[in-house]
Amino acid sequence: MTMKTISQAIADTVSTWEGVTISPHRFGGIEFRVDKREVGHLHGNYQADIPFSSRLRRELVAAGKASLHHLYPNSGWVSFYIHSADDVPALIELLRLNYDRLTAHRTPVMAA
Repeated sequence: MTMKTISQAIADTVSTWEGVTISPHRFGGIEFRVDKREVGHLHGNYQADIPFSSRLRRELVAAGKASLHHLYPNSGWVSFYIHSADDVPALIELLRLNYDRLTAHRTPVMAA
């Protein structure tokens, strides 16, 4: 699997989650949003950044599941580095964790 297909595989998976939109990220790459809130974004094919609460960020970094954000290490953001296709499931797990956090208090849309 090439790095291009890795980023496409991530986008293909995340795009199946209810309410997720994908658009270009302002600093390059693509971003994933739900209800106008960012789930995370990919910088090219080698790095993802994901916004969590500071508490959750501390837990994820301590567990070795993510790294401190490359520019804002004291924020709730984490960075995740993609070295190979083997890293994709762990990244998707982090994106899903944030998606679930952001949609936990969502009001279901009632059918008319």
